[in-house]
Amino acid sequence: MSITRRDFLNGVALTIAAGFTPLQQLAFASEYTQKMVLGEDYYPPKLTGIRGSHDGSFEASHFLGRANGQFTLPTEIEEEYDLIVVGGGISGLTAALLYVEKFGKDQKVLILENHDDFGGHAKRNEFQTDQGLLMSYGGSESLQSPRSDYSENAINLINSLGIELDNLESHFDVGFYTNQGLSKGIFFDKEHFGVNKIVTGDPGRGPAYDIPVGEENGRSIEDFVNDFPMSQQDRADLIHLLKDETDFLSGMSIEEKEEYLDAHSYSTFLREKVKLSDQSVLYFQQTTHDFMATGIDSMSASDARSSDLPGFAAMGLPPLDPHDQAAIDDLYIHHFPDGNATLARLMVRKLIPSVAPGDTMEDVVLAKFDYSQLDRPEHNVRIRLNSTAIRAENLPGNEGTSVVYLQDGKTRRIKSRATIMACYNMMIPHIAPSLPEAQKNALRHNVKMPLVYTKVALKNWKPFKESGVHLVYAPSAPYSTVKLNYPVSMGGYLHAATENDPIVLHMIYVPTMSDSGLHPAKQAQMGRANLLGMSFAEHEKMVRDQLEAMFGEYGFTQDDILGITVNRWSHGYAYYPSTLFDDADEFEVMMEIANQPFGNLYIANSDSEWSAYAHSAMDAAFRTIDELSKKRGA
Repeated sequence: MSITRRDFLNGVALTIAAGFTPLQQLAFASEYTQKMVLGEDYYPPKLTGIRGSHDGSFEASHFLGRANGQFTLPTEIEEEYDLIVVGGGISGLTAALLYVEKFGKDQKVLILENHDDFGGHAKRNEFQTDQGLLMSYGGSESLQSPRSDYSENAINLINSLGIELDNLESHFDVGFYTNQGLSKGIFFDKEHFGVNKIVTGDPGRGPAYDIPVGEENGRSIEDFVNDFPMSQQDRADLIHLLKDETDFLSGMSIEEKEEYLDAHSYSTFLREKVKLSDQSVLYFQQTTHDFMATGIDSMSASDARSSDLPGFAAMGLPPLDPHDQAAIDDLYIHHFPDGNATLARLMVRKLIPSVAPGDTMEDVVLAKFDYSQLDRPEHNVRIRLNSTAIRAENLPGNEGTSVVYLQDGKTRRIKSRATIMACYNMMIPHIAPSLPEAQKNALRHNVKMPLVYTKVALKNWKPFKESGVHLVYAPSAPYSTVKLNYPVSMGGYLHAATENDPIVLHMIYVPTMSDSGLHPAKQAQMGRANLLGMSFAEHEKMVRDQLEAMFGEYGFTQDDILGITVNRWSHGYAYYPSTLFDDADEFEVMMEIANQPFGNLYIANSDSEWSAYAHSAMDAAFRTIDELSKKRGA
């Protein structure tokens, strides 16, 4: 059955209010839930089209949150557990693992997940081709800077799952692309620069880069910039900036410089202090999309410095925070073929061993997961997909908690000794309205940034080889980053050996209000509305048009595309506090208020760490299980 998004939004409320029959309820379930009910094989990673926050995963939450919609809440308790976890992402799965480890394998745990797959943002994308399986990540990419940034708890956790860092690093072929003469490049589009042109040999790096220093195949700054389709004056100004030999805040004290950088956006700094033209500023506009999911107009100049953007080296400023420096210095190579989906799969297999055979990080890569094992009554730990929590509350007399969730158009109430909210912070006030008002207000501040990871399966990557690039930054095209899949071979899965082999292309789109200077949260809200209104056909056209413009002259044709998966994360990166808009001291207090346990309700998610990283999600789970244990005197 084909239904529109608007039909779906209207249908969720109608299903509850009107008491539709099971067949009618099925019309408002996600496409894959329909197939499941109809008896077809259930394996979400193989789905293409719009994934991520797919239709069917968010409509009930929007009804609850946006429209203050009211569901009919049942009173009968259908099931009882020791622990309910709302959210099956890295934090929720970690919390379940730690709970069982702390309180015993006989504990009954239920994980409720509103998507049709577990993992949260750590999703797996698969494409079947004539030459075999192609695999990539639909969200959370890698273990970033694990040797620098991971807590002892997080390291112990990944070790317990069989992840050994030296071994993981060995599966990443660091020199694969550069050994073939490829480099990072820049794509200038005709609409903004008068011509479609890829300029190769970018000598820059930036955070989370997987090429060792000195091996980037970069040209000199002068040679690189002088190929730009820009005026001679603009090129000269960019060369002056990129050489980073000028103190653009000379005359100020170190304290005054830091205050200026905190109080002004990077785009303002470039215009006011570096004296760049609007077109030269445009060159940098989307440099922060990948790392921060926002443009330079709503990012402080101090955060731009932390993102390794130019203009600050000659200012005599103190060293960067070690976390920020590690993101720049550490090689971004702790990567599985499907990104952190393997991390989630390892957790699920440990919680429910019958879901897949094996016991190593290698053998899980190609293991076919049996999703029918996730929610079986004989298992102490169960994962219930396509299930959206709509009410969580403490029961009287410290008797535990009750949770109401929506699945297949029906509301069900369940009970537990405790509930861990491992979902989006901004939804928690709507799910748990009895929370203190101050805590609800604090939770609402984490407005997540929209982000799209589109995966394109290609017959081959000859156009990339011909053009001389493995990664392209596009300052003004819809997709700011276009790059070939990470060269990882592991557990029997083999990355493309030559340019004649099929490969997955990774493309990043962030729907910001470019150069508006609006608060990131406001841009997130506006961008999310635009994103949710886009059909797959619109996404597909945008992808095909940009690839044609970029690589058409190098032999790319539309027939080279084997499949497209649009991982639409309308709620993507957690909100990152900015000195442009936030008071640091007030923000610390707000974060503390947001994370407080309330009775037997606990909060554990990467949002609670105000961070989008996998290790932050793990640390949140450790904190929460510690809070729960202390309350029980364990």
